Amino acid sequence: MRIGFSLGRLRALLGKETIQMRRDRLTFAMMLGVPLVQLMLFGFAINTDPRELPAALVAPTQDRFTRAMVSALELTGYYRFIAPDATAEAAETLIARGDVSFVVTVPSDFGRRIERGDPAQMLIEADATDPSVASGAISTLSTVAASALAREAGQPPAAAPVEIVVHRRYNPEGITQYNIVPALLGVILQLTMVMMTSMALTREIERGTMENLLSMPATPLEIMLGKVLPYLAVGAVQVVVVLLAARVLFGIPLVGSLSLILGGVFLFVLALVILGYLISTVSRTQMQAMQVTFFFFLPSLMLSGFMFPFRGMPLWAQWLGEIFPLTHFLRLIRSVMLKGATAAEVADSLAALTLFVLGFALVALFRFRRTLD
Repeated sequence: MRIGFSLGRLRALLGKETIQMRRDRLTFAMMLGVPLVQLMLFGFAINTDPRELPAALVAPTQDRFTRAMVSALELTGYYRFIAPDATAEAAETLIARGDVSFVVTVPSDFGRRIERGDPAQMLIEADATDPSVASGAISTLSTVAASALAREAGQPPAAAPVEIVVHRRYNPEGITQYNIVPALLGVILQLTMVMMTSMALTREIERGTMENLLSMPATPLEIMLGKVLPYLAVGAVQVVVVLLAARVLFGIPLVGSLSLILGGVFLFVLALVILGYLISTVSRTQMQAMQVTFFFFLPSLMLSGFMFPFRGMPLWAQWLGEIFPLTHFLRLIRSVMLKGATAAEVADSLAALTLFVLGFALVALFRFRRTLD
């Protein structure tokens, strides 16, 4: 029995651990990569006060007062008119698809009423599915409107009567649960599906049963489906539980088609379980598989629009967020549940999820074939 403290033994143990750390390159990369990712995301990409939100303008008669009002809204930094001459029907389609956050409607007699000194109204419809996005832009409206119109008319601000009517679409009471609870379905599915399936092959390798699996008269596709399909059943149970809880406990409305929601959920879950299987083909141990899963989960959670407004992020962060299936699923589930969007209005999200399924499946099959070789 060794008694006392020895620097020589300590140096030997430190050398052993250093060599093991260098050999486990994935763990070492995670130790350096996760802090850097967190620093980049929180420092540059996250913004709780989004600016330059896309807006559509419906103004049959764009007189000087209408132009002054539009310019004043743009100068606040919150509004960016991407459809300055939209019709009422086109603007309705844009806000339903989520292409714009605001629809500004100016009546045809707006300018004449201002010149006569009569009360005038202007309607601003805000997409309130995410209440935090619209709050900052709405809070500046009254002051901006009075100042801009008074300056254009050459009168004191009090002499330019205008009423800004704000209509918060899809969530008029600004209930946060309407935005969070549907998105939680995607977050819960992503965490559980990817983590469980990412250990599918690594579990076989660690238990020493991989040889039995390879000796079976089965193709790589059959093996992958055998590993993936049971988790689809688990995901189906989670979907039922979350949707029932959302409706019964939180009173979340279900405006759109339930079959469309289930179709989107199926594509999303299928993409997740195949992604988890892909992670298992590049990991040597279950611990590595778990580390890669969390490395994928962290930026996905922050850049998808779940925790922070998607349009509040810089453009490069939005492009990066597009590579995660969760981003497209959140758009789909919120649009269908809260807006009643049709399949045509969420076609982009459905197409993106389908591409994720096909892409992950092809890469997973290729990786597994290399494992067999």
